[in-house]
Amino acid sequence: MKILVVGGTGLIGGHVALHLQSLGHDVSIAARKHAQQESPMAGMKLLLGDYVSCTLARNDLAEFEAVVFAAGNDIRHVPPGADQDRHWERANTDAVPRFIALARDAGVRKVVYVGSFYPQVAPQLVETNGYVRSRHLADTGARALATPQFSVCSVNAPFVVGSVPGLDVPMFQVYVQYAKGLLPSIPIFAPAGGSNFISTQSLSEAIWGALQRGESGRAYLVGDENLTFQAYFQHFFRAVGNDIRVPVLNQEHPLLPDAAIYTGRGNVVSYEPDLAETALLGYRRGDIGRAIEQIVDHYNEKVRD
Repeated sequence: MKILVVGGTGLIGGHVALHLQSLGHDVSIAARKHAQQESPMAGMKLLLGDYVSCTLARNDLAEFEAVVFAAGNDIRHVPPGADQDRHWERANTDAVPRFIALARDAGVRKVVYVGSFYPQVAPQLVETNGYVRSRHLADTGARALATPQFSVCSVNAPFVVGSVPGLDVPMFQVYVQYAKGLLPSIPIFAPAGGSNFISTQSLSEAIWGALQRGESGRAYLVGDENLTFQAYFQHFFRAVGNDIRVPVLNQEHPLLPDAAIYTGRGNVVSYEPDLAETALLGYRRGDIGRAIEQIVDHYNEKVRD
């Protein structure tokens, strides 16, 4: 299958692009900038462009049978000084359905949109939180474009944990430094609350399952392990060989700020994905510990004691 992964230079998009390529598919990536040279995505065919600014054209998409869209915007993508809600409205609510309509008009037959779990696990936030609202409207707007000839479904993920060879993700590099005790200015603790987490491997498997068997118009809530933030942080400390017990404090954490916890610090988002949907998509469970060990292995050479 000839597949385009939008957002293919990032963690989620890069991992799924490599996963699909490993299965024998002809995979290209689309992104605003070139992939990190050390990453295997640097050797992939690249469409350089920005879906938000409409610099990708219909002719650019005409050769592809399927598109995986893994470029939704979150707090990391808001330009300094910009109005957050306006940015998310522009980049998610407006631009995502517009791009997927472009793919439909170009003759693409199938799209899998990689979205956020928040609209499904905390639907009350759609009315009160600009980010969650933008993710909800991007998702529903994308799926509304489905026709008998054009299949669209979404795979909505929780916190994603993992690595790609040669791709540096600053957040995870800092987590490894923190677990090794190399950031003495940050006290050792975890914020109160917790969430569901999924590995990049599990998510890539779910996306491939959706490409093969996903029902057009459906939103699939995926997930793996329910963890307190304490248990999540403890995974990193254990993986680096630091046996300190991470205490819980009900205060904002510099490495997991309140702005990134949309359900609010102290709350726990816990759920089990639908068993039938998990079987349909065919993704592994119980993968978080392995994924964190892989992250630590990735940064061990870069993060010296």
